[in-house]
Amino acid sequence: MIYYAYPLKWEAAVIYVLEDDQDIRALEVYLLKSAGYEVAEFSAGPAFEAAVAEQAPELVVLDIMLPGVDGLSLLRRLRTDPRTAHVPVMLVTAKTAELDKVEGLETGADDYLGKPFGVMEFNARVKALLRRSNQKPQEAFIVCGPLVMDDARRKLTVDGASVLLTYKEYELLRLLMVNRGIVLRRELILNKVWGYDYEGETRTIDMHIKQLRHKLSPYGDLIKTVHNVGYQLELP
Repeated sequence: MIYYAYPLKWEAAVIYVLEDDQDIRALEVYLLKSAGYEVAEFSAGPAFEAAVAEQAPELVVLDIMLPGVDGLSLLRRLRTDPRTAHVPVMLVTAKTAELDKVEGLETGADDYLGKPFGVMEFNARVKALLRRSNQKPQEAFIVCGPLVMDDARRKLTVDGASVLLTYKEYELLRLLMVNRGIVLRRELILNKVWGYDYEGETRTIDMHIKQLRHKLSPYGDLIKTVHNVGYQLELP
């Protein structure tokens, strides 16, 4: 069962931009304000975190290479805070190697844009992230027997007891619960949870499934392995 309660009105999205390069930050802020968004800009982590503590944004545009605390460390903090765990984050960075992109997505980024970037592509990516975010209900409970997800607060309870999950563990279990009873191929899981296409064998999913089964004890065996295909959450 999934219960939804939709918002009654829509307002301009509030976007936080954290970028230490003044010229790039000015461009990003200009593009966002021109598109009608409310924007707050920051050049370093402390001011950004103070603003987040006061009001959570609806999207974050984040550089990686920053003075003091780096962008990936800030991203981890966002993902471990229930108030910001669901906020879309787009990394905009000069670190464009494949391993850098994978690390950013693994850490919890929703999108990754390399510098220099095109104006139209920047705008399109921001709109896409906000569109996907707005399509998600603000209040939702996903129930699968003893497993209950409060999706708005990104909290899981098992038989009424709270269970702490990492960002990726939560996303993986959510995908399985929403599609309970359906076998999900490994390619689909990687694309939906990690945001990149399946390229050969990987242990990433297996390790996260192992951790989930441990944390869901004594209901870990609800997650079934379908040999050479993928995984399925069995209906209790």
